[in-house]
Amino acid sequence: MTNNFKNIPNQLVLATVLEATNTGIVITDNLLPDNPIIYCNPAFEQLSGYPRDEIIGHNCRFLQGKDRDQAERQKIRSAIDKGENCVVEIRNYTKEGKLFYNELYLSPVKDEEGGITHFVGVQNDVTSRKKVEQALEFNRAETEQKVMDRTRMLKESEEYLSSIIETIRESLVVLDRDYVILDVNNHFLNTFKVTINETKGRTLYDLGNGQWDIPELKKMMTEILPTNNPVLDYEVEHEFPHIGKKTMLLNAHRVEFEGQFKDRILLAIEDITERKAIEQRKDDFLSIASHELKTPLTTIVGFMQLMSRLMPENASPKFVSAFDKTGTHVTRLNQLLSELLDMSKIQTGNIELHKDLFDFDRMVGETVEGLLAATPSSKISVEGSTGTRVYGDESHMIQVLTNLISNAIKYSPDSDEVNVHLSQVSNFVKVSVTDRGMGIHADELKKIFGRFYRVRSTQKSFPGMGIGLYICEQIVKNHGGTLWAESKVGEGSTFSFTLPIHGGRENGDV
Repeated sequence: MTNNFKNIPNQLVLATVLEATNTGIVITDNLLPDNPIIYCNPAFEQLSGYPRDEIIGHNCRFLQGKDRDQAERQKIRSAIDKGENCVVEIRNYTKEGKLFYNELYLSPVKDEEGGITHFVGVQNDVTSRKKVEQALEFNRAETEQKVMDRTRMLKESEEYLSSIIETIRESLVVLDRDYVILDVNNHFLNTFKVTINETKGRTLYDLGNGQWDIPELKKMMTEILPTNNPVLDYEVEHEFPHIGKKTMLLNAHRVEFEGQFKDRILLAIEDITERKAIEQRKDDFLSIASHELKTPLTTIVGFMQLMSRLMPENASPKFVSAFDKTGTHVTRLNQLLSELLDMSKIQTGNIELHKDLFDFDRMVGETVEGLLAATPSSKISVEGSTGTRVYGDESHMIQVLTNLISNAIKYSPDSDEVNVHLSQVSNFVKVSVTDRGMGIHADELKKIFGRFYRVRSTQKSFPGMGIGLYICEQIVKNHGGTLWAESKVGEGSTFSFTLPIHGGRENGDV
């Protein structure tokens, strides 16, 4: 076989190889005008979609169709002019006009004198590879654009958030999971008289030579925050070495981000020292005023009682009416002063509870009977029972129940029905007072137990100071119970409270 192969002429061997290869090959004659194609193999026909008779005699540029403004064409032209090798990837089009990317290896063929007689073009279809490269390039560009956009957005967000943080009139601290300070705003620096170099990178408790080593703060951060995220309105009082005693309202939130910002703690510190001082002065004034007014009012009540006994039988109806109205207003004033004194005692922590066992159902029944006698036009019904004795201050519980039922009557001008429901729930007694009055908006339900707060819709039509519910809640709270309200505007309200039957004592003590 080897001997037979050697007998085949060289040109025939070359032609056989060119015809059999899977790579497209063309040969152009550089000695003829326009360097025409004089040979193409079957692989090039398949690559271009043109038959041989439509290829021979053409310049290779016919493959670019109308897409003639490619930079690669200039590289080919330059290589031909200089008689050099070149490699380019150029856009070509099949006979049907389908785009394909052609990887062209162009080489000159020289005669014995060094003159260029032909050019050989080896051509491969690299469309699939090119599409992958273009897809990768597109994805890279798209990713870079997204990164740029994200970076810009983050920068804008940081600037935006920084602007917000710096305009907030509260001290803000950002900590990591180990309570190391990562950042603070200027309000914190100005309020607590420290510099940024004295804060960043230090633990909160080491700040200012240990001035933030506060037991209540540690308890909030290490015990309460991990189990009750976030912590809202946690009050801390502390004596700072250089700025004196401060009362602070703390709000903390553990932010569980992923990545760079994982496990951050945001701590907002509101300095309420001045507000508490103002409230204290107001409470002191109310306490003093209430006590000072109580003495002359007691004297007035005494004279009113004396005048009632000495009133002549033939007194004019006008005089009797004026006397009765005066008595009503004196009674109302006496009640208001009593409420102010109660509130003052609550604020100073001096409220006195004289706890003892009492029959809860009997207490409710007698309270309702007294209110029915005072307001005979009202219909107060009692449902259910607790069937138990409660350890608590009976007089204060009468005060709570009287206030809730009186409010139900007062704020139900178009309905005279009030329902009181009693029940025993576990080791608690529960009382619910329901009216069919005007109701309370949802956004005001949480505010109605605050001092001096009055529902907007009642301020003009119904007199009052807005401290009755506050006193009721504090009395119930001091008994270890809770007081809450549910309401729908136009349908009425239900005020409920629970009390522990044993008043917080051990069962064996009752």
